[in-house]
Amino acid sequence: MQQVRIIIAGGGTGGHIFPAVAIGHALKRLRPVTELLFVGAKNKMEMEKIPQAGFSIKGLDIAGYNRSHLLSNITLPWKMLKSYLQAVKILKEFKPDAVVGVGGYASFPVLYAAQRKNIPTLIQEQNSYAGKSNKILAKKAKAICVAYDNMNRFFPAHKLFVTGNPVRNVIAKNNLTREEGQLWLGLDPHKPTLLIVGGSLGAKSINEAIAEGIQALLDNGVQILWQTGKLFFETAQQLESQYPKQVRVMDFIREMEYAYACADVVVSRAGALAISELCIVAKPVVFVPYPYAAEDHQTSNAQSLVQKNAAVMVKDHETKKELVHQVIALLQNKELQKSMHHNLKAMAICDADEKIATKVFEIANSQVL
Repeated sequence: MQQVRIIIAGGGTGGHIFPAVAIGHALKRLRPVTELLFVGAKNKMEMEKIPQAGFSIKGLDIAGYNRSHLLSNITLPWKMLKSYLQAVKILKEFKPDAVVGVGGYASFPVLYAAQRKNIPTLIQEQNSYAGKSNKILAKKAKAICVAYDNMNRFFPAHKLFVTGNPVRNVIAKNNLTREEGQLWLGLDPHKPTLLIVGGSLGAKSINEAIAEGIQALLDNGVQILWQTGKLFFETAQQLESQYPKQVRVMDFIREMEYAYACADVVVSRAGALAISELCIVAKPVVFVPYPYAAEDHQTSNAQSLVQKNAAVMVKDHETKKELVHQVIALLQNKELQKSMHHNLKAMAICDADEKIATKVFEIANSQVL
C-alpha cells in the first residue's frame, strides 16, 4: 500500500474542527500508512483539540476580519501575507499529495498556496450557503464535497460531490438508549428533557432567553441539560443551585453522545455540524441561527430543515419573546416530535467521513501515480 501525505487545513470553532478530525480518522482507517498534518490558526481551538485527537498540527499567524473593532483590521493584510508565506513553507517541508480545506481562517492561505503549486485540493463546504473564500478556491479545486442540494449555485457542477458533513464516530455510531444517557448524566428518566447547546463557545441570546424563561419551562415539568459556554457558565450555575434536581449546567459537554441520547427536544444554533449531528440522532429541534455568520449561512442551513418539516426556527432577535414558547409547544406536541424524528432520520448521512476520505485519496493518487 503506497503511502500518501495529506494536509487538512482549517478550524476556529468546533464546527470546523470536529469534521476535520473525523476526516483525519477516516483517512487513517481506510489507509493506515497515510501521513497526516493539520494546519490551523495560532491561539485558536484547533491548536489544543487536534493534538488531543492524536494528530500533529502547525499554526499560522492568521486572523479574520473583525467587524466589531474595525481598527484592529489594520494589520490584517500583513497577517494574510505572513500566513501565506508560512503555508508555502509548510507545503515545501511536508510535500503533501493533496490538501483538504474544512473552512476557518487557516483554510484559505494553505489551499491557495497549494493551488499555486499545482497540489490537488479538496474543499469540504459544510454549509448550504457557500462562503466567499471557498467560491474563490473552487475555481482550481479538484473536488468540492457538500452536504446540501443545489450547491451548483456557487460551484461548478462537475466538481460537486454530495457526501454530507462528517460527524464524530461516537455520534454517527451511537447506540445509547435514552435511559443510558439519563443515567450517565444523573437525570430523571421519567421527565421530558431539554438539551440546550449554543455551539462550543455558547450563545448569548439563547442563554439569556432560557435564563429569563426558566420558570415557565420548569412549571411544565421539564428538566434541562444546558451547555452554556464559559462566559455564561457562572450565571447559569446560580440558576442550577436554585433548581438542583431539574437543571444541569455544563460550560462544555465533551460526551455529546450521552447528551443527545438523553434529550427529547434540543435547542441549538444552526451550524452545519450541529445540523448533521441532529439529523443522525433525529432529535426534534428548535434552531436559533447565529445572525452574524458569514452570508447569514446559519439561517439558510436551518431553513433547509424547516422546509422539510424537520425543525422549528426562531430568529435570534426574537429569542426572548419566542424561544421558550416554541420549546414548550414542541414538548407538548408528541405528533410533531414523531414527524420531526422521521424527517430528520431521512436526511441523515452516517458515512460522510469515509466518502470524503475516498475522494481525497482519488485526487491524491492522481498526483502520486
